[in-house]
Amino acid sequence: MTEKTDGGILITRIKQLQGRIFEKLLAQHGISEFNGAQGRILFVLWEEDGIPISELARKTGLAKTTLTSMLDRMEQRELIERIYPPADRRTVKIRLTERARGLQEHYEQVSDEMNQIFYKGFRDEEICSLETGLRKVLANLTEKEDYTNGT
Repeated sequence: MTEKTDGGILITRIKQLQGRIFEKLLAQHGISEFNGAQGRILFVLWEEDGIPISELARKTGLAKTTLTSMLDRMEQRELIERIYPPADRRTVKIRLTERARGLQEHYEQVSDEMNQIFYKGFRDEEICSLETGLRKVLANLTEKEDYTNGT
């Protein structure tokens, strides 16, 4: 491995900038019902609605404690609802409301615009290579977290 690498700091800076730009794009598109972080939750639920909180935490990368407080706010804004299956009331599932389903098209427009910004000047093979590398980093970090958590 090379002596000095900047991957961690670059990822952090990209995440910070991406978050600020995404928030501005949401505002420019008149989306005030949710913020960028909540949009990540909605995105997962648009892909697969009615999943348990533990699965939602895994797919969003959010800690369960963080996710719970975000879900409380989203429930107050009538974007999601908690479902308690009669067979197992300990397993809470999260389901989108009609209001949230109606926001998906607007979110996708903002997301498409963000992707245009993100990959400006990239060739398709560069995008694939970058995403392959990032998936490896994510897998390494996930493996380490699972190991340190004893799972």
